[in-house]
Amino acid sequence: MKLASFAAAAALALCLAAAPASAQDRPDPSLQPSYGATDLVSGFEPDPFTTSLDAGGDYDASQLGVSGCVGFIARPPDYRINWTAGRTKLPLVFSVESDADTTLVVNDAQGHWLCDDDSGNGALNPSITIANPVSGQYDVWVGTFQSGPIQKATLNVSELYSQ
Repeated sequence: MKLASFAAAAALALCLAAAPASAQDRPDPSLQPSYGATDLVSGFEPDPFTTSLDAGGDYDASQLGVSGCVGFIARPPDYRINWTAGRTKLPLVFSVESDADTTLVVNDAQGHWLCDDDSGNGALNPSITIANPVSGQYDVWVGTFQSGPIQKATLNVSELYSQ
């Protein structure tokens, strides 16, 4: 009887290990960002704000169920922008520069997921433009188009340049 119980428990453990990613594995804006955070106020200088980070992760962004979400990202955000909007309604542009094929995922201040693959400067760089950004927290994930090793990348945040 003990052997049968052990065998059943072992089989259950194997099934759970092979199960698809759960909601707990999803990207989570409540986690601390891996590469830091900054406060930006409309009219910030220098523009663009830039920061270096590593792109990639184990989560398939297409599982977010949002149009345009592709690539592989990490669970915690890579970077966080705490944005204060100004009177002049300038766009907020997130873009990535990398030698690798990168993707971009942003959870905006209203909790919407925004994604891009190749709309940025160069054939393989992503860019997301938010026309009328509201004040609040913007969490950013920089992914790689294909699963694999992390890649060096630069995140740019601008009001003036569509990269």
